[in-house]
Amino acid sequence: MSTPENIHTEFHRMLGRDAKEAQLRQRGHVFWFYGLSGSGKSTLANAVERKLTERGIVTKILDGDNIRSGLNSDLGFSDADRQENIRRISEVTRLFLDAGVVVFTSFITPKRVLREAASVIVGADDFTPVYVQASFETCAERDVKGLYAKAAAGGVKHFTGKDSAFEEPAAGDCDWVISTDSNTEEASINELLERILPLIKQNAHS
Repeated sequence: MSTPENIHTEFHRMLGRDAKEAQLRQRGHVFWFYGLSGSGKSTLANAVERKLTERGIVTKILDGDNIRSGLNSDLGFSDADRQENIRRISEVTRLFLDAGVVVFTSFITPKRVLREAASVIVGADDFTPVYVQASFETCAERDVKGLYAKAAAGGVKHFTGKDSAFEEPAAGDCDWVISTDSNTEEASINELLERILPLIKQNAHS
């Protein structure tokens, strides 16, 4: 079994992020979408990605259910497993960022400490948390995956917003807030594009 003493990283010999961004003519950035199940995280991430692709921007979406079906299929929804889920996906996210890619994640990420942990791994300067806000009642009414009905019947353990707490951004946090309770999907997409584009336009290599 490998030990830390026997690991010799190769980061110093690899082509750097600046070279990747120059090749892609964009700036890599991570937009960490979080919120209750059914709030619209994946819907918005997919829609914004398509809009950016039309502009020639190279992107990647990392979606919670997709990741849990493969890389993190061994994890449950206890606090410890949620922490490990976020740690792993944050490391994967950083790999895409190092390649100059604009990354969108879609994870419930219910606790502030989890979002802070992701920011530390990715790097705060390249990390924008985006709270996709919708009330528990609105999400339960949508119930696009049938999870709220299952949770109400006791069929889902540690369900966020019911059995497991969800922490909204604290006052003073610089998280973006996109309310799908009060905004239409089109308005939310347009607001996101207006805020995202200035962050990913290539300045240093233009």
